[in-house]
This record gives sequence, structure tokens and C-alpha cells, in this order.
Amino acid sequence: MLFHENQFAVSIIVTNQSGVLTRISSLFSQRNFNIDTFTSGRTNDPEVARITITATGDHRKKDQLLKQIAKLYDVKKVELMHPENTILRELLIVKISASGDNLRTVLDAANVFRSKVVDMSPGSVCIEVTGESSKIDAFIKFVAPYGILEYCRTGLIAVERGPNCLYDPKRDALKKERDL
Repeated sequence: MLFHENQFAVSIIVTNQSGVLTRISSLFSQRNFNIDTFTSGRTNDPEVARITITATGDHRKKDQLLKQIAKLYDVKKVELMHPENTILRELLIVKISASGDNLRTVLDAANVFRSKVVDMSPGSVCIEVTGESSKIDAFIKFVAPYGILEYCRTGLIAVERGPNCLYDPKRDALKKERDL
């Protein structure tokens, strides 16, 4: 996935507690950055959460914003995600009006897009699609003429390619100890 001109993605490792998301999103809005997508979830350590944000704003101010986020008490690590070295995925659940011949075409499209039918009822079908944003956009565009009843779309999640981890509690604790 390629970002448009002033868009970027950032991954933030934080303490998993209330109020953290508000403090981070407030920094974005205070500095006139539009948050395009915002996802958050626990990591393999339940006390730690990972936030992935895609935002649009002034590139000159971006580095300052990231430094200010890193200074927040509950933030453990902040990293700008570079698309060429990052696995980026998104999830879509879409309910499509489908019956008869339309149903067959919609199911064929689901197969072509390597998606999964998660619910079928008379007159509609719900399909789960995962992948890069461009794939999600293409699927929506393809099925739109059949009648999208509703859909829900997550923001991006991102992880760097290769063996490096954004946050390793043991490694990062040792590094802090050495820095003191």
C-alpha cells in the first residue's frame, strides 16, 4: 500500500490502560493532523497494547509530533512505519443485497478476492475481506452495483517485516538500564 502525499503510518506501544488513547489522539488533533485510521489492541503481553495510526498532515511537523508522543508517560515505543518494509492489513465486513444470479456473482467475487462468507440469509450475504487497503477498496467498488446494505471497516494494522520486534520488554528494559 502506498500512502498519498501527506499520509503516514505510526505504530505506538503503550501501557494497556484507560486514558492512553485519548491522550494520544488529542496530540494529533492539537497539531492539526487528521487521523485517517486508528486501531488498538492488546499484544502478546496483556499489559501492553499496540496502536496503529494512519494520519494526514504536515510532514515538517510530523517528527515533532512523534517526539511528543514518545514523551507521554504510558508510551513505551513509537515508530514510523515505512510501507516498503511493513506488512499492512485491514479488515472489512460487508453485507450485500444478493439473491438469484446476483448471489452467484457475489460469491464468485468473494472467491476471487480470497475472502470468506461469514453469514448468508435470504436476500443478503455478509463477506469478510482482509488485505491491503487497495484490495478492500477494489472489493467495495466491485460489489457496490449489487447493493451494499452496510459495511464496517477497521483501520490498518502494521508490523515490520523480518525478525525485529518493535517492542521487546526484556531488551528494552536492559537498554534503559544501560542508558541510566
